[in-house]
Amino acid sequence: MVDDVVLVHRDADLLRVTVNRPDKRNPLSRRVLALIHDAFAAVRDDEALRAAIVTGAGDRCFAAGGDLRELDGVRSHADALAFSDEAHAALDAVRRCPVPVVAALNGDALGGGAELAVACDLRVMAAGARIGFIQGRLNIPTSWGGAADLMRLVGPARGLSLLARSAAVGGAEALAIGLADAVAADGESFGDAVERFVAPMRRQCPRVLRAFKAQALADRDGLPRAERRAAERAAFADAWVHDDHWAAAATALRTIGSPPFPAGHGVVAER
Repeated sequence: MVDDVVLVHRDADLLRVTVNRPDKRNPLSRRVLALIHDAFAAVRDDEALRAAIVTGAGDRCFAAGGDLRELDGVRSHADALAFSDEAHAALDAVRRCPVPVVAALNGDALGGGAELAVACDLRVMAAGARIGFIQGRLNIPTSWGGAADLMRLVGPARGLSLLARSAAVGGAEALAIGLADAVAADGESFGDAVERFVAPMRRQCPRVLRAFKAQALADRDGLPRAERRAAERAAFADAWVHDDHWAAAATALRTIGSPPFPAGHGVVAER
C-alpha cells in the first residue's frame, strides 16, 4: 500500500491499483494522480509483470474526475496549465506501462475518470456502469489527453458526439462502439468477470506481452509503419531464439490435435 487514497497491490505477475475514496465517488485529486503516476513508474522496468488493473473502491464509481473542492483554488491560467500537465503525466504513466492495462469499471467513469479509463488499454465494465465525458457540463474541455484517446477508440465523429453532448453511455452501447471490451452480466460478480478477462494474459509469456504492448504504443503514437515493422521484427527474432519459445513449441508438437485454449476462459460479453 502506497497511501490509503490509492491502494497498490502486487499479485504475483499482476499489478492492481485502486482509487480508494468511495465516500467521495473516488475523485482524482492531485495526490491521487501523483500516486497513480508513481505506481506505474515503479513497474516500468519490471520484466515479470504481465498485466495491470486500475479500478475504484466500492460499487458506485470508478472515478468521478477531478476533486472540485481541491481545484477550487486553481484560478490562474498558469495554475490551470500546471494541473493539466500533472494529470496528463499521471495518465501517461498508465499509457506507457509496458504491459496491457485494464480499466475495471466497477461503477461510473465520469469526466477525468473517463479520461483515466481510456488511458488504459482495455476496459471491462460492471453491468450498471457508465462512461461519460461530461466535462462540457462544467464549461471545460478534456485536458488530460482523453479526447485523443477516445477518438482513437471510437473514431473522430462518434468521439466528437460523445464529447459535444456530454453523453454517458452504458455497457451495451460502450461495447457496441468499441469503448468497452467486456461487460459483466446482470447479477454476475464483477470481480469474477475481471479475473476471467485477465486470466488469458496471465498465461502469456511476459516478453511477448511487452512486444504486443509496444505495438499498441506505436499505434497510439502514430509511428510510421516502417518503424513499427522494425520493432516487431526485432521482438519476434528475440522471442524466437529464447528457450521458452522452444519449450512451448515442443509441447505443441506433442499435443497436435488438442484444443489450444482451455474452455471457459471468456467473460459473458466480449467485443
